[in-house]
Amino acid sequence: MSFSVFLCKALNRLFPLPRHPFNLHNQDKLTYAEWQYDMGRRTVEFFLEAADEREMFGGKRVLDIGCGAGGKTLYYASRGAAIVYGIETVEYYKEEAEQLARQKCLEDRFRFVTGDAADMPFVDGFFDTIIMNDAMEHVDMPLQVLNECYRVLRPGGRVYINFPPYYHPYGAHLSDAIGIPWVHKAFGQETLIQCYKDLVKDLPDGQRRINFRIGRTEQGREYFSYINGMTIDRFEDLLKYIPLQVEYYRLVPLRKPLGVLVKSRTLREYFVKMVVCIMEKGDA
Repeated sequence: MSFSVFLCKALNRLFPLPRHPFNLHNQDKLTYAEWQYDMGRRTVEFFLEAADEREMFGGKRVLDIGCGAGGKTLYYASRGAAIVYGIETVEYYKEEAEQLARQKCLEDRFRFVTGDAADMPFVDGFFDTIIMNDAMEHVDMPLQVLNECYRVLRPGGRVYINFPPYYHPYGAHLSDAIGIPWVHKAFGQETLIQCYKDLVKDLPDGQRRINFRIGRTEQGREYFSYINGMTIDRFEDLLKYIPLQVEYYRLVPLRKPLGVLVKSRTLREYFVKMVVCIMEKGDA
């Protein structure tokens, strides 16, 4: 074991883990889908300064990009949507999503689609509303995904995006096992990969977690394939290259007293809890 891995694991003992759905599932408290459903209301609240639930969902055909196990997708369906499609690259989430749909009696208003949001199997102008909650930081080709959103959105439809930026305290997306805030600033990727693998390997779902978060380049080098390093600056730059019109944009600080730090282009990357953006497709 390298010294950096030893140090990371030693420091990690000092920090309690945040509440995480993977761990809740292992503790038989909530499935991932159930946890997502419970979090649905909090997701919608980020947009309520500029929209209401009826505007977002009422009688609408909705797309949820990066739906995971479909819990939030089903929450959106429960808010009056005509039908909600969830698109997800991880195929094994489909069974869990459809099971929860049956439990919530929402099967007729929910469809799980296994696919890539950069190349979606929908016709032009199919959706009234698109939601990307905690997805922008995960997609491999964010510009292509946003352009696909434009294509499948009807004129006058809206895209609702919110995500934690990469330098959020837990922006490394390893907090199911590593509770150190800003750990990806303190340690390199090679150290974090080895530390994460050591910490989860003996869990019941350890290998699944490793496969979920870690991939390999064509040269065989391991890397965190689950995230794309989406910063606030990078997201704002992407907005210049898509035909959607920004209707609402907000940076939510980690805590209200830290709001002044959001005004700094450097510090905001570390002290923003959520980037919130609503975009609209102009009328044809």
